[in-house]
Amino acid sequence: MTSANRLPVVFIGHGSPMNTLERNDFTETWRAFGASIAKPRAVLLISAHWFVRGTHVTAMETPDTIHDFGNFPQALFDFQYPAPGSPELAQRVADLLAPLPVGLDREWGLDHGAWSVLTHVFPDADVPVVQLSIDRTQSAQFHYDLGKRLAPLRDEGVLIVASGNVVHNLGIMNWREQTDAYDWAVRFNELIKDCLKSRDHARLVGYDRLGNDADLSIPTPEHYLPMLYVLGQQGADEKLTLLTDGIFGGSISMLSFSLG
Repeated sequence: MTSANRLPVVFIGHGSPMNTLERNDFTETWRAFGASIAKPRAVLLISAHWFVRGTHVTAMETPDTIHDFGNFPQALFDFQYPAPGSPELAQRVADLLAPLPVGLDREWGLDHGAWSVLTHVFPDADVPVVQLSIDRTQSAQFHYDLGKRLAPLRDEGVLIVASGNVVHNLGIMNWREQTDAYDWAVRFNELIKDCLKSRDHARLVGYDRLGNDADLSIPTPEHYLPMLYVLGQQGADEKLTLLTDGIFGGSISMLSFSLG
């Protein structure tokens, strides 16, 4: 595949697992995105919910649908996303990241950060999916640089999807559907968009130096770091497209965007 056929790279603010079952403005936009691109031969997905020690890729033929949450309706626990895996892509990822040790994992499967989004992007579950873990022991710069090394996959028919939330504070979230966003969440979400538009990757990588709004928006880093894998792949001529936006529950950003 030539660079003229390069696939975009996308960050999805996945929000509540209930988005799996709902048809709302967010999920309809994810569906429209999937319909707007050439069907990839596979997906490499970086989810906030595989935040472990070390770098691993799922390498099984048939990944399980993992229900990694509690206190949701039974329909969500019954949900299955039976996409195939791709041991071939897993090995390709390991080769691209060498000499970094990459574990070929045959136990994890697909977590809800993956399938809650992909069920809308590719509702037929007919595109093979490989997940890449986020090494919790490494710096933000490490994850940004790792994203750069994955970029060749976009010329090989692989759609790279990162799934998280740039503002994610469950500790003070309000689960009512209609609730005002915290002022600090709005400010930080706007700052992120400004940095995206100006291509200020250095500020986005150095999020821990952005003050109190950042501290409240990112009490733990796992939902923010997936975005850095996307930014690391932005080419000089690749445009930003904002897909979804808004604050859910007062403290969860639904910002999603694509590059390319």
